[in-house]
Amino acid sequence: MENIQEFAKQVFLSQPFSRYIGAELVASSEDGVEIALVLQEHHKQQHGFAHGGVVSYLADNAITFAGGIALGGNALTAEFKINYVRPAIGARLIACAQARNAGKRMAVCQCEVYVTDGQARKLCAIAQGTVVLAM
Repeated sequence: MENIQEFAKQVFLSQPFSRYIGAELVASSEDGVEIALVLQEHHKQQHGFAHGGVVSYLADNAITFAGGIALGGNALTAEFKINYVRPAIGARLIACAQARNAGKRMAVCQCEVYVTDGQARKLCAIAQGTVVLAM
């Protein structure tokens, strides 16, 4: 893949849900992907912190992008697991994903999701997923 950033940007902009939720592709390279989201009231659940579905979306999308870059093309999540380790209380979520192993058609990726508030950055979730090339 010649221009990873341009490819990732085009794919990201073609995702209606990512635009709807307000996510931003911050970084994309062979080393990994970062997707961020400024938390707003409609992203929260009844206890005042980010809804698990919002955190999960960020991890899933970052994992799929990292896998797609490692595989050299458009990709889909085949399976996905997430552990929530702390409530996401803060101003912004950042999902950082890397491909840990990639073959010709499948990649195993990991992601850490952080919540930030000013300079403080705290781990709130850890995820792992298997990504396959889209047919």
